[in-house]
Amino acid sequence: MDGRIPPMQALRALEAVARTGSLTKAAEGLHLTHGAISHQLKGLEDDLGVQLTERAGRGIRLTDEGARFAARVRVALSELSEAVREVIEHSNPRQFRVSVMPSFAARWLLPRVGRFFASHRDIDLDVRATSTLVDFRRDDADAAIRYGGGNYPGVISEHLLDDVYFPVCSRKLEGGVPKRPSDLSRYLLLRSDSEVWERWFRAAGLDWAEPARGPIFNDDSHLMQAAIEGQGIALARSSLIGNDLLNGVLVRPFDVEVPSPWRYYLVYPPGLAQSPKLTVFRQWLRDEILLDAQTPPSALRARTSDKPRRIGRR
Repeated sequence: MDGRIPPMQALRALEAVARTGSLTKAAEGLHLTHGAISHQLKGLEDDLGVQLTERAGRGIRLTDEGARFAARVRVALSELSEAVREVIEHSNPRQFRVSVMPSFAARWLLPRVGRFFASHRDIDLDVRATSTLVDFRRDDADAAIRYGGGNYPGVISEHLLDDVYFPVCSRKLEGGVPKRPSDLSRYLLLRSDSEVWERWFRAAGLDWAEPARGPIFNDDSHLMQAAIEGQGIALARSSLIGNDLLNGVLVRPFDVEVPSPWRYYLVYPPGLAQSPKLTVFRQWLRDEILLDAQTPPSALRARTSDKPRRIGRR
């Protein structure tokens, strides 16, 4: 190639295959088809005149030459991404772009952005709501808030918030607010991709299986809205429901709650670790979380009762 730079998409494909060890995972990460990734790699090999991949069972793996080249490409892409971030930073020094899951953006972050702007008028918070894990080498984001296990390779991950879940419903629910956990057999239970009812049933002393019927939602904001509209009883995460309980839009019929196996994390690239805007945003998040923790538990329950019962993780 006489020193010419191959197409950027092909280089990204090679780096993604090296990082994930899989054509399928690389394709998912780059929002391409399996065939498109294969085509990019074949074109790159033809351009370079070097074999970068070889068959391995039903898949492929990088050759030694391919692995060495992919490592260099990874460094180059990282440096290029950092250069782009610096250019944007200098052209718009007020902007701070954060990638957030849609449910957390709608139900936790957005009700608070006014307070952030009031105390930090020198920063324009740019909220990007998406369920896709951000790739800082490719995506236009400075930081992300993610819900999971915290193991995100190649980035810095800081624990922000634990979560518990419990049933909630509207006061206008047909049949009224249930009085005992066993009453749930008479109601429509709204289901979610992220939380399961069976663990809560066990915590409440019910030997019930996971509901096999009823509406299921892949976004917790939609799940909560269905509960608000009186469509059924939802299993809610505490992080997303505080304002609705305080305002009486939803009620919590029972004290039983179960810890979620997942947590919220602030995630950002190592090159941004010393960013003043990141420091400000991180501290603001922690201040808001602390403010939530100071809300009296009795204010979040349907009626006066003892402290919520809590079970350990199973």
